[in-house]
Amino acid sequence: MNRLFNLCKFYWIAKVKKNVHSITKDFIFLKISYGILYFCFKSNFMSIEVHAISKNYGPQKALDQVSFTIQKGEIVGFLGPNGAGKSTLMKILTTYLSSDEGTATVNGFDVATQQKSVQQSIGYLPEHNPLYLDLYVREYLEFNASVYNVSANRIDEVILLTGLTSEQHKKIGQLSKGYRQRVGLANALLHNPDVLILDEPTTGLDPNQLVEIRNVIRNVGKDKTVFLSTHIMQEVEAICDRVIIIDHGKIVTDKKIDRLTSVSQEQIIDVEFDRTVTDELVRSIPGLTSAVKIGENLWELTFESDQDMRPVVFDFAQANGLKTLQLNLKNKNLESLFREVTKK
Repeated sequence: MNRLFNLCKFYWIAKVKKNVHSITKDFIFLKISYGILYFCFKSNFMSIEVHAISKNYGPQKALDQVSFTIQKGEIVGFLGPNGAGKSTLMKILTTYLSSDEGTATVNGFDVATQQKSVQQSIGYLPEHNPLYLDLYVREYLEFNASVYNVSANRIDEVILLTGLTSEQHKKIGQLSKGYRQRVGLANALLHNPDVLILDEPTTGLDPNQLVEIRNVIRNVGKDKTVFLSTHIMQEVEAICDRVIIIDHGKIVTDKKIDRLTSVSQEQIIDVEFDRTVTDELVRSIPGLTSAVKIGENLWELTFESDQDMRPVVFDFAQANGLKTLQLNLKNKNLESLFREVTKK
């Protein structure tokens, strides 16, 4: 009787597991344990989870206890100086490298023990895009589609999505670098992965090509998780929801793009007076930490405060019989934040 019950239970579980994606697109199957089916809402699903990852190259520590999570549907920029550990982490997430310590999962699959499942669920565009230059664009995609066992219809979809329609019958070697990057991106999208991992996808592109590839990434990121590394700050500000900055193998900042503020309370104000002012007088402004003369009567003033200091500067001018011709608070952008958190 117990044996019959277990057989029935196994059949029910297998049937539910088989059909869970056809039941609804709002849930993701996780696992079966002791006859219990575990699943979660896609909106609560973490596409990438990294916990205390460390990696050494001999005496050099490339990654040092790196931890973060990326939710499904996020486009996250990964920034850092040269040698900070960006490519090393991406290679770990794509199973090309193993970590020395810590754990990481992609789409719920462990990168150390479920490598094939990870590879099947990601699209990866490495920094140096490996292409067969003697193949035609469509021929190259057809070859890779046979590896992934995807249909010809999917090839048409990714060609359209990445803007390769007019170039599909050309040899890859005849394409500009911008279009070669599109081919690499199309290849990464062939099997319709949930996660895209892009390592320096716009390296070496001219300004027009930059805009084109950014638009492609923004377009494909509407229904996928995108994790991309880059040195171009404007790129992250233009297409990403969030930025993670790494320096010397450690995460130093993890912020939403729309909430970018300085990690300190540094505030920079440009002020222009109507006449010459001595350095000594300017330095008497309350709360001032530095003052740099950047024009004839134009000063760059730095404060450490979480309050808007422009009224203080205005009051200073009035008290000393000065008129302010301009009084501007400089916005903290990603570039200034990057310099701040990665300065030696």
